[in-house]
Amino acid sequence: MRRTTTASPLPRTWARCAARVASAISCAWLALALLATPAAHAQGVELSTLELRALDGGLTLEFSARLTLSPAIEDALRRGVPMYFEVEATLRRSRWWWRDERVARVARTYRLSYQPLTSSWRVGLGALGQGYATLPDALAVISRVSGWRLADGSQLEGDQRYYVEFTYRLDSSQLPQPLQIGLGSDWSLGITRTVSVDPRVIDAARH
Repeated sequence: MRRTTTASPLPRTWARCAARVASAISCAWLALALLATPAAHAQGVELSTLELRALDGGLTLEFSARLTLSPAIEDALRRGVPMYFEVEATLRRSRWWWRDERVARVARTYRLSYQPLTSSWRVGLGALGQGYATLPDALAVISRVSGWRLADGSQLEGDQRYYVEFTYRLDSSQLPQPLQIGLGSDWSLGITRTVSVDPRVIDAARH
């Protein structure tokens, strides 16, 4: 009598499990690779310098940043839509018994636009404006400030702790109404930083 031999299902089960594990590992590595690879056209603000200095009897701010515009923002610019970039700095004095006091606040808004007739770029600040041949030249102007007066020495007190809240952002509220509908992450350009002011800088600014 011939005996029928039935193959054990365990090797098949192990094979399926191994395949699933290998697939999961491959997916995990792919996800990590996508996260580690920077986007070719990443937008944002990379802050390289943010300093407080004592100058001419007051406290001044200096900053420089690297701006990277998303394709959506650059495309809108080239189609004639101006962009507004807002820079704001607030000086506060720390108080343990009450909310921190706002000592001073400064802000400025840059208007960046494209001039199709001359294929040039224009930067406006208040009533002032100047043209630039390339977009990188224009971005370099709106992404750095030196000697920006934040507070007079008379506004500062000795033996106190101060800090500055700094914000740089694209002001999407000034975009045309149709563009403001359903804005995605391509339009979220901005950065916020808080830095403490060295007491020695405060003392130098007061004198």
